[in-house]
Order: sequence, then C-alpha cells, then structure tokens
Amino acid sequence: MSDIKNESVSAPEAVYFIFGATGDLARRKLFPALYSLYREGKLGDRFAIVGVARRPRTSVQFRDDLYASIQEFCRYKPKEEAEWNAFAEHFSYHSLDIGNVEGYRELKAHTEELEAKYDIPGNRLFYLALAPELFGTVSRNLRDGQMLETRGWHRLVIEKPFGYDYPSAERLNEEIRHVFREEQVFRIDHYLGKEMVQNIEVIRFANAFFEPLWNKDHIANVQITLAETVGVEERGAYYNKSGALRDMVQNHMLQMLTMIAMEPPSRLDAEDIRDEKVKVLRSVRKYMSGEDVRNNIIRGQYAQGTHRGKELKGYREEESVDAQSVTETFFSARLLVDNFRWAGVPFYVRTGKRLPVKSTEIVIEFKNVPKNVLFARDQELLPNLLVIRVNPMEGIYIKINAKKPGNDMTIQPVAMEYCQSCQIGINTPEAYERLIFDAVRGDHTYFTRWDELAAAWKLIDPIAAAWREDSGDLQFYPAGSWGPEKVDQLLSDDGFHWWPVNGQDEDNVLWVSNTGK
Repeated sequence: MSDIKNESVSAPEAVYFIFGATGDLARRKLFPALYSLYREGKLGDRFAIVGVARRPRTSVQFRDDLYASIQEFCRYKPKEEAEWNAFAEHFSYHSLDIGNVEGYRELKAHTEELEAKYDIPGNRLFYLALAPELFGTVSRNLRDGQMLETRGWHRLVIEKPFGYDYPSAERLNEEIRHVFREEQVFRIDHYLGKEMVQNIEVIRFANAFFEPLWNKDHIANVQITLAETVGVEERGAYYNKSGALRDMVQNHMLQMLTMIAMEPPSRLDAEDIRDEKVKVLRSVRKYMSGEDVRNNIIRGQYAQGTHRGKELKGYREEESVDAQSVTETFFSARLLVDNFRWAGVPFYVRTGKRLPVKSTEIVIEFKNVPKNVLFARDQELLPNLLVIRVNPMEGIYIKINAKKPGNDMTIQPVAMEYCQSCQIGINTPEAYERLIFDAVRGDHTYFTRWDELAAAWKLIDPIAAAWREDSGDLQFYPAGSWGPEKVDQLLSDDGFHWWPVNGQDEDNVLWVSNTGK
C-alpha cells in the first residue's frame, strides 16, 4: 500500500503509455517519478502503465528492469514484497514498431483489457520519451490505430528538444496539431518542475516587500548561472548538433528569465501565467547583427584542463566529437528586456560544461545606497542581494549590511539564509514527479505553450545565424575554469561583477551567513 492515502490529491484514473520505455530517461527519471507518486498516494489504485518500445521484452523482464531503476534512482526504496508487487502489477510491456499502424491496433486491444481490469474510463496519457523527429509519426499512428477513440481525455507529453530552430519547430508543431489540440499537448521543460523555480512566483507575489521593488528603479542587474561540472560524456554526437545555445539557453535559461521578469498574472491560472511569460520573451531585445552578437554574447568551448588535481580532456577530444568542431559548450550573454518594468536592467546569463562547481542560482542585485551619504561616506557598502538557489542546494538568502559587533561603527555584509535542503533534506519531489502529476490532472502551468516556444526560437535563431557567418569569435577555456576570460569583462564594462555561486571560492566569499557557514 502507498504511504499516504489522500483522495483529494490523487490523479484521475488513467492508462500511462511510456514510449521509449527501455531508454535512459525512463529508467532514470520516469519510473522513479511514478513510484514516488504511488508511494505518496497520488496515483490512486485505478491506473495502468504500459511500457512501449521496439525491443522484444516480456512484462516480467520489464518489471525486473523497473525494480532495478527504482532501487538505483528513486528517492523512495521498495519496502516489503507485497507492497512492491501491488505497484508492479500495474505495469505491462508492449513491443511496438512505431511506424507500423497495425501494431497500434494491437496496443489498443491490450489497453482495453487494462481499462476493464482497473475500471479506467478511457483516459490515456502518452509520454513520448523519443527523438523529436518521431513525434509526428507516433501522433498520426495513435490516431490511425484508433488509440484516440475513447470517451475519456487524451494527453500527449513530449520532451525537448522541440525542433532545431523556429522553422523545424513549426513543422513539428503542425504535425502534432493535425492530431492533438494545443490544450492536449504538454511540452516538458523539467526546470519548470524544480522546487525553487516554482518558488520564484511565490517569493515575488506573496511578499509585500519584494514586489514594489521588483523593477528598474531598485534592481541593478540580474544574474542567472547554470553551471555543470560534467563534460559531454557519451552525448557527443547529440551535443555537437545542439551546443549550449539549444541545449540550455533556448529552454532552461529563458524559462528562468521569464519567471523573474514576468508581470503579475491577473489570476493563478495556467493560461494567464503563460500569457505573461510570452510577453517577456517578446520584450527581450533581439540581437540581429553580427556586431550585436559579438558585443553582448560570448561563446566558448572547453579545452584541456585540470580540476582538483584531475586531468580533463578538451571537448574536441571527446567521443563522437569532430576534431575541428566549433560547437559551443559555454554561453554567456547580456540580455535586455525592453519594457517599462525592466528597461535598462541587464540580465546576465551564463551556462557551460566543465565548470568548477555544479550550481544553478539566480542573483537579484539591488541598487546600492547613494555614495557619500551617511554610512557610505566613510565605508564601501556592498549592494543587497536576493539569491535563489535552484540546484543542487535549494534555498533562499538575502544579503544585507549590518553593524559588526564591537565598539567601532564598522559595517559588514550578513546573509539571512533559508536553506531548504538543510531543513527538509534532499528527499523533496523530483521535477518529473510534479510534471507528470500536473499533466495527468490537465494543469498546463509549468509546461511550454507553442507561442512561448516560438518566441524563444525567434530570439535564438539570429544568434545561431550570426555564429554560422563568423566562427572566429569562439573562445576556448580550460576545463575546470569559469569560462573564457572575456566573461568577466561583459559585466565589468557595465560596472558589475559575477557574484560567487554556492560552493565557489569558499575561502574568499564576500559575505558571511548568520549560521557561520
């Protein structure tokens, strides 16, 4: 039995189809997410999960794979055998050539048996953990194979990358729209399922001392960092076509920017929230010329380096990577949101592989107090910061100036910190748990709408075009460093600097916390 039985938060009865059930995403993320939802009572008892893939496999073998996945990757571990069997019996496997319509008719018969067994009223959720070029084929064959002919609802969940540029994304969207309506499509960006990304709107709109200051009059700049310590590893073939621009910036980075910059929605309704995010993307200044791109964007590629005494090879030496590749593994930019709230406030973003620290953080730097007034007359006061830590540590801290204990009127920076990971631990819901649960309930809030995706591609495409015309601006940085040297100049030209992220330069941090860390 599940750990929590709360019918008010249970998902509706449905059959879940995991296309690509033998793949890495299903093993690492989807199966653990489903088990966690079950353990918390959110799946109820009337559900079935069908693993779909081309590889021949029995349902018994599939359940063995499922058990291994849960043991290795899930935050909950299987308890007694009876509890595990009660969960695993809901899983079955169906071998399918996704290009063969007749196979979908066989899947339909299998599905109807499951729906009769668990009293499921025709609700079906199709999760495509597949290459994007297959989305259209699967959608058409679901229709032609009569998988969509039920009285219940039908929902399609699809992973990134959604296209390679705007034209390819538009073609892909048209293929899907011939079968599914927009309200039936759930485009996943797993960063929108992260606890602290979802917390951004609460921090902004539930605290009266933030929202009045959340504008160009009080905020000097915003810094968004998504740093990875890993290289491309076995993803070299994919990454060489994608690069940091398409792999991270077009989706994760822009999503975090929209959450910070959006206007308050009129209601806490999915469409109202997504409307405001689209308005932000349409307000971000497009860099259309090569000169604009060179002045505001830095792209880099990691070369050989060392980190903590370990030798690291360069990107061009990675498996399946061209020895002359100009694919960027690092991206940094000065982005401007040209609207009344944010005019003139730079949003600095940076993401890269083989950086020294794994960290995703958002820093809101407030404008400093006037110079030569009161305490600033004799001392250099540091600006106030609001820092939202997204990953791997979750939490919030605010940096303020306070008097240093003693007889002298010496001022020091002090951090008031809420470390969610310290207090709650790491056993918080994974992003995929939230997103699967939202999709089966029909909540689009943290999924990407087509016009939002289109607006993002229209920002990204001119940058990619400028790079194709001039590859000479690619800069190399040693693996284990913070990227090309020019990255610091991007901010220093505006009178700013990058604030250290959690775990960086711990002996030289420019603030102290009230916990003494």
